[in-house]
Amino acid sequence: MSTTATNKDATTRTPATASAEAVATGPSGRLLRLFDGHRLTPTQRRIAHCLVRNAAEAPFLSSVEVAELAGVSQPSVTRFAVALGFDGYPALRKQLRELGLGEPGESGAGRETERDVVRNEQQQAVLSEIANLQHLAAVLADPEPVLQAAKLLAASRPLLVLGLRAGSAQAHGFAYFAAKVHPDVRLLDEGGSMLLDRIEQAARAGATTLICFALPRHPRELLEALTAAKQAGLTVITVADSAFAPVSGLTDLMLPAAVGSSLIFDTACAPMMLGRVLLQAMCDELPGAVSRLEEFEHAAAARGLFVG
Repeated sequence: MSTTATNKDATTRTPATASAEAVATGPSGRLLRLFDGHRLTPTQRRIAHCLVRNAAEAPFLSSVEVAELAGVSQPSVTRFAVALGFDGYPALRKQLRELGLGEPGESGAGRETERDVVRNEQQQAVLSEIANLQHLAAVLADPEPVLQAAKLLAASRPLLVLGLRAGSAQAHGFAYFAAKVHPDVRLLDEGGSMLLDRIEQAARAGATTLICFALPRHPRELLEALTAAKQAGLTVITVADSAFAPVSGLTDLMLPAAVGSSLIFDTACAPMMLGRVLLQAMCDELPGAVSRLEEFEHAAAARGLFVG
């Protein structure tokens, strides 16, 4: 490696990168890499976390023992192994042994060292989320998709904001702030037959655009709602965890932002950040957006709406 490359590597190493490398050096880090990239259910993630916490002993545990430690059923452990691409738990256990995670009956000091590493599992989740945000920052180097989306959002009267199940929190947050500057925002965060009615009614009222927050696991009724939106002639903008999400075929403008899967439940910092970026760009496209915000602040102060 040249001197220039070495210096560059040294200057681009961040504390977060160094911490991530430290977490990944031990048995737990090797296990995390084995699980990385697989879409696991909450129960399967619980099993994964159990194995990480017991990384040194994991290669020598039976499926029944893993089930007892994780508080799940033995068939769940088998399904977990299959989800990782193995024929069954014995094949997974063989892989764990080949990883050289540890030996049974390690000294107390050795186990304590492993606990110190595992204690950073939460840090690993945070660092993974930072990586998602860094990737989003790189994607936003091309501002055109966001600017295009902002123009469509600003022009729609009313503006539909859709998010079901895991996506409902992102949709609710976006709609809450959008309503401060957009004259007519309609939040769609509950499924059922009424959802399709509301989409059709909004289209008849003049809506031209629907923004959808589609996060895993993707509800079937979300696809039904987007199908109805397309049939009603609406332009669909989607913030999704991947450009290849199941909703991609029903989307006119896809804006991907990865979710974190290191914890039992997904983390969605990048989709939330992308939503705020869209709000900022939409404000720039809405005449009078700043004055509406100022009016709200004056009214809030007069009413004593906030304590701080």
